[in-house]
Amino acid sequence: MSAAAIEATGLGKRYRKKGRWALRDCSFRVPAGRVCALVGPNGAGKSTLLAQAAGLLPVSEGSMRVLGERPGDARDRVAYVAQDKPLYGQLTIGETLRMGHELNPGRWDAETAERIVAEGRLDPAVRVRTLSGGQRTRVALALALGKRPELMLLDEPMADLDPLARHQLMGTLMAEAATHDTTVVISSHILTELEDTCDFLLLVDGGHIRLGGETEDLLTAHTLVTGHVRDLAPHTVVESRTTGRQLTALIRPEGPVDDDWGTLHPSLEDLLLAHLRSPDAPVLLTPSAEQSGRTAVTA
Repeated sequence: MSAAAIEATGLGKRYRKKGRWALRDCSFRVPAGRVCALVGPNGAGKSTLLAQAAGLLPVSEGSMRVLGERPGDARDRVAYVAQDKPLYGQLTIGETLRMGHELNPGRWDAETAERIVAEGRLDPAVRVRTLSGGQRTRVALALALGKRPELMLLDEPMADLDPLARHQLMGTLMAEAATHDTTVVISSHILTELEDTCDFLLLVDGGHIRLGGETEDLLTAHTLVTGHVRDLAPHTVVESRTTGRQLTALIRPEGPVDDDWGTLHPSLEDLLLAHLRSPDAPVLLTPSAEQSGRTAVTA
């Protein structure tokens, strides 16, 4: 089994002021070198999980290892872009990149950082506080990629970009990750974008990991069926819906599917929406996503 970029055992986070658990009993691993989509509804715990991996939030229970270390000890090897893209507004873009250089001596890739800024037609002399949301995103990603990290944690990084800029920056991000074998964990609600770029998946819902593993393996483990019959035994039914006399269901086949059913391969969107609409569906982790020593249903 390949080395893990992130590995969690019984991970939990409780916000005492809010009196609730944002994450609870999460056990999973993300192998190194993958591009992992972190998906789930608002409030599911995605931002909390990323902030813990970045070493910015302590765990309330369980444990987490990042690149084989405690999260706080791995910060020099990790780049994190939060949703609000926190930058120093009084600095210029050029000063921001120079700060990145000074904070990451020996690792800083000035050429990549300056190229990402230049592709957005941004003047290095402009102050960060005057930038639009999309322009701040470009500068934040320039800082993250310029750090040349082993692990990139991106929390809704493209949400405020126009479609063309989003496409260009995602292409740049994937190219850099492939060139340097960087592990990327990216949270996003744009499912079609994730399907085209990510080879690993974590679905978080209600503070728990519901799905985890190679995207292709998870899709292969499911089948969309349609028909007039009602008996889906012995298959595991994730979700079923009836329209008129026809039943449509997403299942995990347990053996051959009866010829009376029409079958289709689900898309990533089909898979995720069905699991989000069915919170009682059994957890599914592929072997590479399963934390060592933990028992899980495997594909």
